[in-house]
Amino acid sequence: MRVLILIPARYASTRFPGKPLAEIGGRPVIQHVVEKASSVAEDVFVATDDTRIFERVEAFGGHAVMTSENHKSGTDRCFEAYQHVVARNKRSYDVVVNIQGDEPFILPEQVRSLVACFEDSRIQIATLAKQFESSADVFDPNKVKVVCSARQTALYFSRSAIPYCRGTEPDCWLSATGFYKHVGMYAYRPEVLKEITALPQGVLEKAESLEQLRWLENGYTIAVRLTEHESIGIDTPEDLERANAFYCL
Repeated sequence: MRVLILIPARYASTRFPGKPLAEIGGRPVIQHVVEKASSVAEDVFVATDDTRIFERVEAFGGHAVMTSENHKSGTDRCFEAYQHVVARNKRSYDVVVNIQGDEPFILPEQVRSLVACFEDSRIQIATLAKQFESSADVFDPNKVKVVCSARQTALYFSRSAIPYCRGTEPDCWLSATGFYKHVGMYAYRPEVLKEITALPQGVLEKAESLEQLRWLENGYTIAVRLTEHESIGIDTPEDLERANAFYCL
């Protein structure tokens, strides 16, 4: 399969402006992401709306494309970047992978597990999940939960603790059943990427502020693969401090 990896990266951030250029171990966060992605696929591009990120990526030998400042999601930015790359490279792709630009500790095998999903012709979109180990995290609305079917496809994503454990005290929920944290890495078939970016926001997405609910609400199938790896996203300066401490271990 011919794979294109796109890495959306914005400079503007309410909690941590410029975080793609913040350094871990002397290299910018975005460089760590690019290097991991490049071990999986030949074609890796950062999709950005800021010339500072574009120039830094090109300076360390990566590839970047400029995209609109008006995108509301990383998926929308990925589709514009996909169009630019296809026109530039004059080639088609079987799978497009979307890796967030603030995830410097992703593992290449995580990306490969997503790509492998598309050996099944029925798969339209794929993503990752990890089992929760902390009861407090289950009830944290910033940590998105996913429940899956017996066929490893997503039934629903929520900021609430799902499933609800009736008749069980909340502090015992984690031992009563499995809870799974959504890891925000996606892969799509190109034609599906085009379709989902043309969809209007749905009721569920507006309620939970989760774009993947728009896809479920419109009948798309999202395959979910489990990972044992706990990613460390960089959302705040404090996250950067923890990431540098982890990097030095």
